[in-house]
Amino acid sequence: MKIISSPLELKNYLKNQNASIGFVPTMGALHEGHISLMKRAKEENDILVVSIFLNPTQFLKGEDLDKYPKKDEADKRICELFGVDVLFFPQVSDIYGSDEASVLAPKVRGFVLEGESRPGHFNGVLTVVMKLLNIVNPTRAYFGKKDAQQLNLISLMTKQFFMDVEIVPVDTVREKDGLALSSRNAYLSKQERAEALKIAASLRAASALVSRGILDADEIIKVMRETLAPLEIFYVEVVNRDFEKISVAQIGNTVILAEVKVGTTRLLDNIWL
Repeated sequence: MKIISSPLELKNYLKNQNASIGFVPTMGALHEGHISLMKRAKEENDILVVSIFLNPTQFLKGEDLDKYPKKDEADKRICELFGVDVLFFPQVSDIYGSDEASVLAPKVRGFVLEGESRPGHFNGVLTVVMKLLNIVNPTRAYFGKKDAQQLNLISLMTKQFFMDVEIVPVDTVREKDGLALSSRNAYLSKQERAEALKIAASLRAASALVSRGILDADEIIKVMRETLAPLEIFYVEVVNRDFEKISVAQIGNTVILAEVKVGTTRLLDNIWL
């Protein structure tokens, strides 16, 4: 496995490879969810590139940038074990300068749901993803469906900026008890982890309603909120694949989402119908 920290060095190395490139961008603290992205990218491409970069511009003031889990040596071993060809491991000074241009999230879908509770967050996400895609120039880039709004906005950005990359969504990986894998799960105490299971339970309740033909969004949201109580809820919403609120769930064109606070930790999850 080749480890590169310089963007220019990585660009020069990859542009000389006459092969398809699969890219998995991460912020480190790798888990089975990241590994599922790596496996998919490895299967579908000649070269697998993974980046580990804790992006400061997507954290708001007072958020968990300083305490975000860092497991650099373990992450490197995981990448080696799962056949990563190139690990891009830059520092902040490698990615950002003192007077930065940035990508702005769409004025509507970038400022609803997580964008409403974390204004400016998606500006940082899209900016760093634009930079990483321009550095790696991959054939395909892989993102988890757990971060559904992020996935939607990245797909929209690459389409609207006419970028020559395929964005590949990959299904959420869960623990046996249903908890969606997240690097932030490391923050949870044993009691908080038990409380966090209400998130998956609320989505199962929503799925059960839909399977019985109950498609009214207000009813779905009501049952989910009841299931999540007494957790602090940032949002529970039923949207279409363009992240527009809808009054009736549409099979094949709906995402049901929830974001809550468990202890001091924000956790989000969703199901795609």
